[in-house]
Parts: sequence; structure tokens; C-alpha cells
Amino acid sequence: MAANNFDFGVIGAGIVGLAMANRIRQIHPNATIAVFDKERSIGEHASGRNSGVLHAGFYYSPDSLKAALTRDGNKLLRDFCSEENIQVKETGKVVVAQNPSEVAALQELHRRGNANGVVTELVTPERLAELEPLAKTSELALWSPHTAVANPLAVTQGLANKVVREGTTLKLGQEVLRTTQNRIITNLGNYSVGHIINCAGLYADKVAKQFGYCDDYAMLPFKGLYWYGNWAPGTLRRHVYPVPDVRNPFLGVHLTVTIDGRAKIGPTAIPIFSRESYAGIGGLNVKEILNIVGIYPKFLSSKHHDAFGLIKSELPKYLQRHIVTQAKALVPSIEPKDFKERGKPGIRAQLLDIKNKKLEMDFVVRGDENSTHLLNAVSPAWTSALAMANHVCKKFD
Repeated sequence: MAANNFDFGVIGAGIVGLAMANRIRQIHPNATIAVFDKERSIGEHASGRNSGVLHAGFYYSPDSLKAALTRDGNKLLRDFCSEENIQVKETGKVVVAQNPSEVAALQELHRRGNANGVVTELVTPERLAELEPLAKTSELALWSPHTAVANPLAVTQGLANKVVREGTTLKLGQEVLRTTQNRIITNLGNYSVGHIINCAGLYADKVAKQFGYCDDYAMLPFKGLYWYGNWAPGTLRRHVYPVPDVRNPFLGVHLTVTIDGRAKIGPTAIPIFSRESYAGIGGLNVKEILNIVGIYPKFLSSKHHDAFGLIKSELPKYLQRHIVTQAKALVPSIEPKDFKERGKPGIRAQLLDIKNKKLEMDFVVRGDENSTHLLNAVSPAWTSALAMANHVCKKFD
């Protein structure tokens, strides 16, 4: 086959795109597969900028893709890390109630866990003190023993190494300028592709629109900020999360333990107006800003979300002291002086259902015999990636 001809062309070398390439290789050992990415290295965006938490899968509505794929993805990602000698830290996670009114929501999370086939346990404050002495709760807490953590960049790079080792071609530094049926045009070449798989993350909606598969959605980016603590490694033993607002697809500011035992606060869900606005004015794009500003009236008038309340609560989190104060409600011993080191911010490619004025809560998969599009692949897509690939690639069996 000619060098510019491939059976499968994957757009996006993040964890989801690499997982798709990996699964296709398992199904079709002799296929020619290329993975295209505009960056020159792996994990420059969401896959290398998330908390690295291996979610268990109890948050999500039992009838959702997120529920099934997170539960299965947790095990598959653990198995992969074991095979590739990548460390996984068994932290577990506690979800705490900040007041008695949140206890019913904790019980709902426990019910969802049972429905999703995920082990969770409602525990007393006394049991919480044994699990995580630094955490505080009101009446009850939820314990998730199967939540863990790994280094997100190490896992993504490990998957890249595996697919290359098994014959897939990585086309890094190749920005996809446009796609047509069975063709990918980049800044460095023109490729004939039997089947195009769109895992472009922050740009997945743009690619899908070229095939007519995302016209009912608009993308709203949200920025996640992180702060690292200066505590001795191991001071915080478990991930500590608040009860989430189930109206929104965000989990609230929480504390996680990194693979090397450090405490980390974040992420936020701050509305922004450019897809790569990681810091300052870098990454700002006037055309994107105008487009996203034009979408916001639909979001702000949504009856499904308290959009104004979300913005009002999120914007102050640009201030380090404010985000640390929020975390202090979960772990009272936290002080602003303890969390001074900025982490790499991430950006969530969140879809808004335009007609219904509703943030999409689930993963979205669309396509036909020529193309497949993985949309709204936001958290917990990192945990779910290998299971997502198994689910989507059934069409290639």
C-alpha cells in the first residue's frame, strides 16, 4: 500500500484516539493505521492535563454510556498499566456531605453505584476518620474503594508506545486542515483513508461538522485550574470530593492524591471563550471568541442549568485563595499558604445541545461506514478510553 494510503486514519493522539488505534489493531492485525495530531508530542491537551483519577463509575445515570464505560474502563486501564509496568496508586475516594441537606444526594450516588455494578459504601463520620483523617463530613460519607490514580501523561505515552510497537504510524506535527469522505488533508500531506475516526478532543465538533454529524451541538470550553500542596507526600491518603450538582456535568472542586503522594486541589470549571486559552492571552482566537459568545445566550437561558449561578461560583476560582477556601470545606486543615504551586490547566470540550439548551451529560458516538466521531469525550473519558474503544469498534468486527 502506498505511504499515504491507510485503512484507518485516527484524528487525535490523545488517550481516546490511541485507544481506538489499539483496539482496531486487535481486531485487524494486518490493517494499516495512522494517528494524526497537530502537536509534536503526546498528551499536550486533555490527556496529559487531567487529574489522573481512575474513576469507579458511580456518578453517572445507570442508563448512560458513561456509567458502563467508566466501570469497565477502570478495570481495563488497570490491566493495561499492569502489563506495561505503569504505576497505579490505590487511593480510594471519599465523597463528603458539607451539610445535612446533601445526605440524600450521597444516598443517590450509592444507589447509582449499585445500579452500575460499582462497589460503594455509606460510612459514618467515625469510619471516615479511619479512611481519611483529614476529611470532614456531615452525618454520612460515601467510600469508593476502586477509585485510584495514575500519571495521566505516563499512561497516554505508554499507550502511544504500544500502538507504535504493534505497527501503527504516529503522524505527529500534522495538523488536520480538512477532511472529506475517505481523505485527510494536513499541513504536511494528503492521505487516502478507508475509514476516518474522529477523536480530536477540543476540535472533534469541527471535524464532525464536516461530515454533518454535529450540527445540533455547539462546543463550550471550560477551564480547569489546579494547585499543588506543599504537604509531605502521604499526608492526604484518599481523594476527597464534594457532593456534585447533578444538574451539571462537573464534579466540583476536590482534592486528589497524585501518583507520588502529593495533594492537589482542582479542577475548576471556569467558562472561557477559546479552545486553547490555557494562560493569559496565549491561545486566544478572535473568531472562536465571537462564535462562543454567540452561543452563550442559549446556555444562559437554559431551564436545565443554573448557568448564571455556575458562572458566579466559578469565576472567583481564578483566585488561589478562593479555590483553597472551597477545598477547606472538605479538609479543614488546609490553609492558602499550603497550596501555592500551580498545576497545568486543562480545558474541557463540553458540548451544548443547541435545541434543548442543555449541556450534554454523556459521551456521544456518531458515524457511518466512512467515518466515526467520538464527541463530548470529556471526564471521565481518560478512565473510559479503553472500554470506549471496545464499545465503538464493535462495528469493525
